[in-house]
Amino acid sequence: MKIENQKVATLIYELFVAGENDGEELIERATLEQPLIYCHGEGMMLPAFESALQGKEPDDAFDFRIACADAYGDYDERGVKVLDKHLFYNGDNEFDAERVYEGAIVPMNTTDGQIVRAQVVEITDDKVTIDLNHPLAGEDLHFVGKVIDVRDVTEGELKAIRHQGGCGHCKGNCEDCESDCSSNCGSTCGAN
Repeated sequence: MKIENQKVATLIYELFVAGENDGEELIERATLEQPLIYCHGEGMMLPAFESALQGKEPDDAFDFRIACADAYGDYDERGVKVLDKHLFYNGDNEFDAERVYEGAIVPMNTTDGQIVRAQVVEITDDKVTIDLNHPLAGEDLHFVGKVIDVRDVTEGELKAIRHQGGCGHCKGNCEDCESDCSSNCGSTCGAN
């Protein structure tokens, strides 16, 4: 079976970015114990990533590069924001040091209500500096790996994917969910 739309692909790979002295640095690895499993054509992966894997079959090796323009774009200094520390207070009106620390990824609301992920860069007595750039912004990506398996997506998986991963109650597999998830996310995954 080939990788094409609505097929679930299982991959192992190593991801490299430019390193020092014109070399490459390994930054991510998917292994046989923890492979990447995704549904092709459903927007789960970068379009250039899916394009490079289109038509591959189990046991096919791959080695491809994605330019930063086709990955996460250039690094934009305007994505670094210095915010008042009180914006990161918890329900007890105290700074939420358990979830907000240097290096943490925190959800932020934009002015139009969207939720974006930001990395905490620095914390001072009264300010928190965040970076809204993707951690791989400005990087060309180099993937080297192998296709392990390709199979049809199940209706339950497709429903969960299109429901943005389900509500968490059914852990992304609404086919096995025995309850009505509407109290959590508005979905009725298990209430056919």
